[in-house]
Amino acid sequence: MRLKTKIHLLTTLLMLVILVATNSGIYFLYEQLAYNTEYKQLQARANELSSALSQLNEQTNLQQVLRAYMPTDGAVYIYEGEQLKTKVQATFEMSKTPSISYSMPAIWIDGTVIQIQLKQSMEEVAATLSLLKVILIIVSIVASIPIFLASLALGRLILQPLERLNQTMLKSAATGSYEKIVLTDKGGDELAKINHTFNMMMEKLEQHYQKQQQFVSNASHELKTPITVIESYAKLLLRRGFDNKEVAQESLQAIVNESSRMHEMVLQLLELAKNKEHLAIQFTQLELSPLLRKVSSQMQQAYHRSFIVDAEVPRYMYSDEKLVKQLLFILLDNARKYSEGDVYIHATESADCVIITIQDKGIGIPAEHIPHLFERFYRVTEDRNRKTGGSGLGLAIAQELALQLGIIIEVESKLGQGSSFILRVPKEGLQ
Repeated sequence: MRLKTKIHLLTTLLMLVILVATNSGIYFLYEQLAYNTEYKQLQARANELSSALSQLNEQTNLQQVLRAYMPTDGAVYIYEGEQLKTKVQATFEMSKTPSISYSMPAIWIDGTVIQIQLKQSMEEVAATLSLLKVILIIVSIVASIPIFLASLALGRLILQPLERLNQTMLKSAATGSYEKIVLTDKGGDELAKINHTFNMMMEKLEQHYQKQQQFVSNASHELKTPITVIESYAKLLLRRGFDNKEVAQESLQAIVNESSRMHEMVLQLLELAKNKEHLAIQFTQLELSPLLRKVSSQMQQAYHRSFIVDAEVPRYMYSDEKLVKQLLFILLDNARKYSEGDVYIHATESADCVIITIQDKGIGIPAEHIPHLFERFYRVTEDRNRKTGGSGLGLAIAQELALQLGIIIEVESKLGQGSSFILRVPKEGLQ
């Protein structure tokens, strides 16, 4: 069964059930109220008649008194024990019409105890109830028409956006594009939010697809260059390398350099792919100063550069030691590549985080390039990475590691004065 049919049937049936229940309640409430009202009036007449009988004498015309208190279209019966003493009633037969009765004891003229019974015809009430029943049935039938039409409108109102969503998804699947829904209104209901969310999702998918395409293109280009160089020098080596030692030496050195650069790039690409997976991160308490001094010492031994650490306070931080070291190595290596002097490592703290700053006195980065530094293969200038031996992937890996650890990376830089990479490490780590 289609969703439209389900909505139509369920809403129509629900409204009809509510309507029938409401009209039935009205009918039974009115019926109860009508009978209670008539019964209370009959009770009041019986009390008045009892008071009047106690004041009568033998000369009083009893029939006139009884007629005075007889209900309209009703009857009055007076019993002495089980025997009917006297009565007065309407001209029609009471036994053939719906009625109510009320009995009570009273004092007769001679002082004996009698039983008064008053009966009231309910023919008019029954007629009124019959008329009310007919009216309520007609109202239910008439009301079912707008209910039926409203359920159709409701189904259309709900399903139109879903139909547009379905058609858009089918079109996207058929064309391979990232189609978006044309928003016809500016409403803020749930259906409008679904459309907005779908459009936002498609925009994100399109952006990720474009980034993926760009990544593949850049990776292909970056790998193509060293392969081309290796191929060229290999051919040169085949042609002239066996006869010319200098050509052979130059060719082999170029092949080694480009092979190393390609090997590093492949490793970094694998590292990026690995960082996208869920890592088993273990947050522990780390002594900050020894950690930074150990990392800086290893960098100093590897590159024979000076890495100066100022990290007496704070004493501890919480994070994953292995991943933090990897992140620091990337940022320190980046500072080394784009500066000639010393690299400084400072550590401070705020109320909720430990702040580690890696500062160099290098060439600096133009402000417009800072937001793009962590994009894969992004270059501030075309020849910047090639001159420094970089692949344009190091900072992208650093950003992935920081996200895994809950660390925020900020960059401050001035041209000609150097750059600072600021790590804000949560004091309690990720929960």
